[in-house]
Amino acid sequence: MIAFRTIKYTFAYFIFAVTLFSCSSRNTPAPVSNIHSTRILGEHNRDSIKSTQYTVKKGETLYSIAWRANSDIRKIAQLNKISPPYRIYPGQKLFLVEQRAKKSTKVSKDKVSNKNSTKSSTASKKNSKKNTLASTKKQAYGENVSAQKTYQNSTLPAGKFSQKISRWQWPVKGKVVKLFSNSAQGNKGIDITNRRGTKIKATAKGKVVYAGNALRGYGKLIIIKHNDDYLSAYAHNDRILVKEKQFINIGDVIATMGDTDANKVMLHFEIRFRGKSVNPLKYLPKR
Repeated sequence: MIAFRTIKYTFAYFIFAVTLFSCSSRNTPAPVSNIHSTRILGEHNRDSIKSTQYTVKKGETLYSIAWRANSDIRKIAQLNKISPPYRIYPGQKLFLVEQRAKKSTKVSKDKVSNKNSTKSSTASKKNSKKNTLASTKKQAYGENVSAQKTYQNSTLPAGKFSQKISRWQWPVKGKVVKLFSNSAQGNKGIDITNRRGTKIKATAKGKVVYAGNALRGYGKLIIIKHNDDYLSAYAHNDRILVKEKQFINIGDVIATMGDTDANKVMLHFEIRFRGKSVNPLKYLPKR
């Protein structure tokens, strides 16, 4: 009986030892799932503006606000009666869509109508009705014309802006690891990888309208205006080599590749047409 128990315990110890040894001698790390899942899933959920109205913060420009709002700078400028060179100041409130501007006009119209109705109640019935109708029609007409004018001014001219870029070039050498997507949470450009410090070049001639790191999700970012239609953006840079308002030619080195606000060294490259993201591969020459 004692011998049987000794054999039983010896066998159990042997199994335990084998299991412990096999675990300690693993040649590869234990599988870890989704260690960077939050960052990867949110990688292209950029610091966008979803509201219809926005208050300007220190260091922001109208170009950076329009970029975050996925809107055309001319549209926002017209809605808020801002003329070139589009100067704004901290604390300034901006309308971002026409609906908000029209809604404010409607509220103002209702207040005027109610005020006039109250005053007219003290006059004689016949004259009051006539005067009130005439006054209401006149004011309603004036307010409608104002609202219509605001809407028309905020609509971009159809034929004036149809400019094309004569030549585009790839901003950097490297492997395209993520393509453009039109989905709501999709990539709004393309991602290109290479070594840290790789030179990044302007994809076309233009003017630098933003150079900084205030836009969360883009790291050190450069935005270049090529004409009234097209902008290009270069994100996650290690070093920015240009300044705002600087004019550059196609092929000029503007930055070096890095991983600012990204989980690897890469360039996130975007092209926008009238404020909307478009597929860069439709513009860049085929490799």
